[in-house]
Amino acid sequence: MEYCVETHSAEETFEFGKKLGEEAHKGSVFALVGDLGVGKTVFSQGLAKGLGIAEAVNSPTFTILQIYDEGRLPFYHFDVYRIGDIAEMDEIGYEDCFYGDGVCLIEWAGIIEEILPEEYTRITIQKDTEKGFDYRKIIVEDIMRD
Repeated sequence: MEYCVETHSAEETFEFGKKLGEEAHKGSVFALVGDLGVGKTVFSQGLAKGLGIAEAVNSPTFTILQIYDEGRLPFYHFDVYRIGDIAEMDEIGYEDCFYGDGVCLIEWAGIIEEILPEEYTRITIQKDTEKGFDYRKIIVEDIMRD
């Protein structure tokens, strides 16, 4: 299934992330794709809020993985932008997160596409400055690979 949502403010992007967080279930994996500055962190913060996480959520750019346990499900927030080699994912035990009891969100997921699970949700966030500075097109696709 694929659908598209348009947002016109950071608050709307946050709220859409929150809605997906509220609907997420054990084993949900969200692969987040988008250029710098499109709102991936805002979306991630909304998703975390939807999971019931109250603490501040920021992109774990320098740590690759941040784990939040206080929500209704564990939240594994990856930012793989600075990953140099896919083997680094093995070192941090990504499989325990991808196939565990929580919800995963991977920023810059295209970098590690070959190790993503057989089933995941790809979320692509795009800007279009002709439609406004805060306009975002968010494409949600359920991926099932053979």
